[in-house]
Amino acid sequence: MSDAEAISRISLEKIYKQEKKTMEAVLTNMVKLIQEKISLEGMFPAYKSRLKSFQSFFSKKIKFARDATIQGSVPLPISDILAVRIICPFISDIEKIEKILSENFIIREIERKGLDRSFKEFGYESIHLLLVIPEDMLAGISFINPPVCEVQIRTILQDAWAEVEHELVYKAEFTPFDDPMKRKLAALNANLTLSDMLFQEIRDYQHQLSNELAKRRVAFFKKIENSIDNEMYKNIKAEDKKADPGSSQPAWLESLKSLDDLLLEALNAHNRADYLRAINIYSYILSLDPKADIKTLIFKHRGMAYFSESKYDEALNDFSSALEMDGKCYKAAYYRGVVHSVKQNYASAVDDFSRALLLHPYHFYSIYRRAQAYFHIEDYPMALADCDTAMELDPYNEGLKKLKALVMKKLRM
Repeated sequence: MSDAEAISRISLEKIYKQEKKTMEAVLTNMVKLIQEKISLEGMFPAYKSRLKSFQSFFSKKIKFARDATIQGSVPLPISDILAVRIICPFISDIEKIEKILSENFIIREIERKGLDRSFKEFGYESIHLLLVIPEDMLAGISFINPPVCEVQIRTILQDAWAEVEHELVYKAEFTPFDDPMKRKLAALNANLTLSDMLFQEIRDYQHQLSNELAKRRVAFFKKIENSIDNEMYKNIKAEDKKADPGSSQPAWLESLKSLDDLLLEALNAHNRADYLRAINIYSYILSLDPKADIKTLIFKHRGMAYFSESKYDEALNDFSSALEMDGKCYKAAYYRGVVHSVKQNYASAVDDFSRALLLHPYHFYSIYRRAQAYFHIEDYPMALADCDTAMELDPYNEGLKKLKALVMKKLRM
């Protein structure tokens, strides 16, 4: 389109109407392409998209032409005819999505709106990117010039504010000019910004806890393998490592912390194999008489720490307490069954693994460990039945293969 055509409503509207369906198709394809690239990285934000209406386009065209006349410059191009909005739950998602887009598209321009505002001003942050539309999508289209798609990346709260701000400020005939009203808008903005920051902080904290929990599980499962599998399959009887009776007790907590901080500190100690310190902190948390669901969690963790210290009676008590607090906690039943197996109380182990399976019928390790317990009490048909069931869930498990071979050998005798 030439500059002469840029102020001719009739000619512009004619082209817009002719190409509208094609532009809508381009927008749909851009959304699909963007979504595909982002989902490949394991992220699934929400998407909004729109084709700019002709009235909105023409009004902006006139405004840019007027501003250019006043400033003695060339009119700005309209780069948001096609627009996509990506809405994420957390602040950290914005940077990740921006990185994904920059790696998969040509970026014509990046604008970080709102970063130059002071905390006293109302307005909200948003990242705007101009993505160059692939040439094969633009065949027969002249209206989109420059050939870009605007992409806005925001959090849910940023998007909520932007929608409200658009109605109160951008579309209004006049904006609030008195200080009390401005202060109210600034306060709202500050609250939303703080909420975004707190949501991110909570998410980071959850990730930290999850990572520590994952490390703890690995160490715990290794202890189970060392206590049960090595003896059964390798005929190697290793003595349990006992805690050094001369080791110093952990210094007591100097000041009361939040339950979350205490749990994280206990998990850190647990993952460092400082089980005595972990046990002390878990016990301190229980002394605070937290809610039932927290007690269940702590009993389960402390039981695992006791197990790692080869304090099997204490571990049994804690897993039993967890089951008393929450009868649906299949993991506590499974863990108690493991302890019974280590103590060679195989009939009790079968009962606990069966209880775990009533709560979670597809828990592979409850089936596998029950098969081992059946083997030890010489109930080989039941052991074989459990082996076959477990094989359906994990046919490649080496321990299970060895167990089934032992069972079959006994049955052939």
